[in-house]
This record gives sequence, C-alpha cells and structure tokens, in this order.
Amino acid sequence: MPELSRRRALTAAAALAATAGTASALAPQAAAAGHRPGSPAAFDEVYKGRRIQGRPATGSGHHHHGAGYAVFVDGVELHVMRNADGSWISVVSHYAPVPTPRAAARAAVDELQGAPLLPFPAN
Repeated sequence: MPELSRRRALTAAAALAATAGTASALAPQAAAAGHRPGSPAAFDEVYKGRRIQGRPATGSGHHHHGAGYAVFVDGVELHVMRNADGSWISVVSHYAPVPTPRAAARAAVDELQGAPLLPFPAN
C-alpha cells in the first residue's frame, strides 16, 4: 500500500471541502422547496378507497410532533409523531410504530375500518 504523501493528503482535504461546500449550498434550496433534509417525501394516494396524503408541514401556528410533517385521511389531519428511533405513530394506531408517515396513514385506515377520521382538537 503506498505511503500517504503530502500531495495526496492535500488532494483528499480539498475533495472533502468541495463536497461539504456543495452539500451546504444545496441545503437552502431543499428547504426553500419545502423539503427538509431527512424528511419523508410527499405522497398522495387512494388506499382501500380512502385518500391519504402526506407532505412537509408549513408553519401553521400550532405545534407539530410529526417532525414538520402533516398527514391527512380524506382531508382530515391525522396527527402523527416521530419517535426517537425514527419510527412513526399516529393518534389512531399509537401502539404500533411504523417506518414512514405513509405507513402510519395506511395503518390508520386499516384501524378505522371504514369509519370517518374525526378532527383531533389541538390544545
């Protein structure tokens, strides 16, 4: 294995600096588009006859536990929360963590069994 020369060390440092500069330059563009780094992608689909939607939440004035993410079932907000381990739970399926907000919406539809989702009062 070749020895690490000063030239190779400086080349590697320059490459790391360029990569870090590109990542920090792209972060504001992603935030301006409404997508936070690490935030799940938006979705809009019909699942078992119910329309489920999810998207990064905008600042609506009340506190979101869903890490800045809003989920809706037939247009009614399904309150979701991200756990410390990265899993998601909802007010409907609170004891069954799932990997994504889409999975939380699907689990809520399954649990509702055709019943409408009622608005959850915000404190």
